[in-house]
Amino acid sequence: MADYPGAPVAAESAGSFAGNATQKSVLLAQWLSTRAGACLGLREGPFVLADDSGLEVDALNGAPGVHSARFAALDNERGNSGDAENNAKLLRLLRGVPWERRTARFRCVLALTPVMEPAPSTASPVCELDEFEAATRLFEGRCEGRIGFEPRGAGGFGYDPLFIPEGYEATFAELGEEVKNGLSHRARALAALKAALQP
Repeated sequence: MADYPGAPVAAESAGSFAGNATQKSVLLAQWLSTRAGACLGLREGPFVLADDSGLEVDALNGAPGVHSARFAALDNERGNSGDAENNAKLLRLLRGVPWERRTARFRCVLALTPVMEPAPSTASPVCELDEFEAATRLFEGRCEGRIGFEPRGAGGFGYDPLFIPEGYEATFAELGEEVKNGLSHRARALAALKAALQP
């Protein structure tokens, strides 16, 4: 997007990861479709790839979910909140919840939208289908695990110091980038996208 200054920023107002990822990819694909030269030099495509992701904790009915980046800020209606604030709120809400009930997952949804020629408007906006949204393909990745009782590790970001993936005793923040990137929700979503695009 650095090649296209002035690109719009999606509101990310949907109630799901899929909805937010689609919002972003569709908005940018529509915007690019109106820009002269946006498709030049590309043999195939182009496409817009957007994602939305976050942490779902079962004992909190799936929270923080789509509010993962602004979990603590929800308390005072600010924008995004810092990692330490989000982690502190999560631990506070899970106080007294035993290990077996601290199940959680990181989820990522990727939205892939082709940049197409804009279609002419129809006479009936009630029946109008957004062709960019209809052409969008979604790919999901999950990483199951549990939430620890205290932050551990100096690596990663976000909830990584609290999240212990299934099959491990270390948090994402302790495992290191190579291990984390091999089993993370984003890695699994990208693997699904890659498999779908291979002939």
